[in-house]
Amino acid sequence: MSMIEPTLALQTAIRTALVNTQSVTDLVPANHIRAGSTRPDKTPAIIMSDGNTSLHGHDYASQRTAWVYLDLHIWTLDAGQDVAKEIAGAAMAALDKRSLPIDGGYCDHFRVTAARFPRDPDPAYGHGVLSVEALARWII
Repeated sequence: MSMIEPTLALQTAIRTALVNTQSVTDLVPANHIRAGSTRPDKTPAIIMSDGNTSLHGHDYASQRTAWVYLDLHIWTLDAGQDVAKEIAGAAMAALDKRSLPIDGGYCDHFRVTAARFPRDPDPAYGHGVLSVEALARWII
């Protein structure tokens, strides 16, 4: 079983979980949930960061493991910080799982580790950040 780079596999799994959750898509259109690195041009939106992978080495003879960390940025425009918090709550509920199915491997541990709501310099924007971690495992 060959896996794509672990952050890409986790981004895909997270997006799938979010777009398949009605309470999330009631607040954020599915095509506004994506990976990226900038403030979105369409809001409301959930933008997944590029993330970080910390390779954990070998687990058994032919398995590889890695910790994967990434942030989900929640953006609103002219809707206020409370809407960003509402979206964050729906996303946290959708991601409240011990593991997520990932392409080409296994996710043995998954959790949302933090929620932050920094003020954007432009007061028209609401902004939230959910941090997640996962332990990915794959066979080479």
